[in-house]
Amino acid sequence: MNIEVKTICCIGAGYVGGPTMAVIADKCKHLKVIVVDLNKEKIDSWNDRDLTKLPVYEPGLKDLIQRCRSKNLFFKTDIKKAIAESDMIFISVNTPTKKSGLGAGEASDLKFIESSARSIAKFAIGDTIVVEKSTIPVKTAEVIKTILVSSQNEFKNKSKKSFTVLSSPEFLAEGTAINDLLNPSRVLIGGDDDDAINSLVDIYKNWVKEEKILKTNIWSSELSKLTANAFLAQRVSSINSISALCEKTGADISEVAKAVGMDYRIGNNFLKPGPGFGGSCFKKDILNLVYICKFYGLNDVAGYWNQVLKINQWQQSRLTNIIVTKLFGTITNKKIGILGFAFKANTNDTRESPAINISSELIIEGAELTILDPKVEEVSILKDLKEFIINKDPSIKVENQVEITSSYEQIATDADAIIILTDWDDFKKIEWQNLSRLMRKPSWVFDCRNTINLNNFKESDLNIWKLGFGSNINNLK
Repeated sequence: MNIEVKTICCIGAGYVGGPTMAVIADKCKHLKVIVVDLNKEKIDSWNDRDLTKLPVYEPGLKDLIQRCRSKNLFFKTDIKKAIAESDMIFISVNTPTKKSGLGAGEASDLKFIESSARSIAKFAIGDTIVVEKSTIPVKTAEVIKTILVSSQNEFKNKSKKSFTVLSSPEFLAEGTAINDLLNPSRVLIGGDDDDAINSLVDIYKNWVKEEKILKTNIWSSELSKLTANAFLAQRVSSINSISALCEKTGADISEVAKAVGMDYRIGNNFLKPGPGFGGSCFKKDILNLVYICKFYGLNDVAGYWNQVLKINQWQQSRLTNIIVTKLFGTITNKKIGILGFAFKANTNDTRESPAINISSELIIEGAELTILDPKVEEVSILKDLKEFIINKDPSIKVENQVEITSSYEQIATDADAIIILTDWDDFKKIEWQNLSRLMRKPSWVFDCRNTINLNNFKESDLNIWKLGFGSNINNLK
């Protein structure tokens, strides 16, 4: 099916759809790019004149939107019209883990994928290329194809339709997504129709070298995305497990990570210890991988990947226990400052953020928290904490124990401890000797991201605990 692509539609205006389409619009001025979503509030945010109110924070995204919006990039809620006028349609919707029914707790819920496919089947006109962009289980293309093919009979009295399904998963790291899109390590396209594949290749070739564009069958493409995320999460859990061993043996995790990372077979990426991985993909994709392995009877393989998730949860639990233990075994009515709530720096995404779990457990233990994050809004922080805590202790009123601030002085005043949970660059510039004067003594700083330079810490009278640091550093004087 040789299709001249003039108009692109992306269903889903989230962390993947918005930035991806912004880059395509910027690099392909000859294309009309439409991003659609049923969430009017989200679309209104994308269209807001105040570019600081975009629903997604990514360095460089604001400039792209400013250059392309209302020129060849449009954000709309009229899905029917956008589908009808498009030659290529990307599906970039959420695929959360199922909460009930078959595969609950592991399998992906494909209700938004199915809904998108049915909308395409109903409203598309003529020949249409459908591109899976969402992270989905292997064989999802089969579901989409079945729905689309069935529609050719259902809507036989309307204009003739034909569909080709491709898989082109994203490989973006939040916080560097725009650079990842502009300078990708690879672009993966899976499918069995050469003409359709080449139509998508021609779009990417406007800024990506052709040798970086990898063509596979559609099943390999789908599985490659799950596998890539599983391998990255595995590295995080691996280095975090060793951080605990460093604390017991007197080793320094930063030195161990550097030595290991210098091996060219291993490399130094994703060897930075922390409170655990978060984000929308890692946990969900590993659970999906576990489910698929069990489905095909590969129970030992499922158990292997499930252990990656167990270590991640264990890391968060052990950090909470360390904090409580250092504060004399109780934190009831004690004030604790939390620096960082996003799951990583340079994003406002809090999905599966370790800060949610750790902060919630501290609240349940009776602590009063003051939370600061440069990009996460107060409403998001409170919503995340309420949703987590209500399942554990619905009697707790989160607002009574949580205060959101943008002031380091407010974080420190009368605080028994400050915990660094996100590695924002601003946190590396904190003058700890000034904050130490405001805190209740004895006071602690728990550096769960290894952001503090100990040489700059000596002038304070604070006790410090650093993740993966084996020496008993406590008070440095």
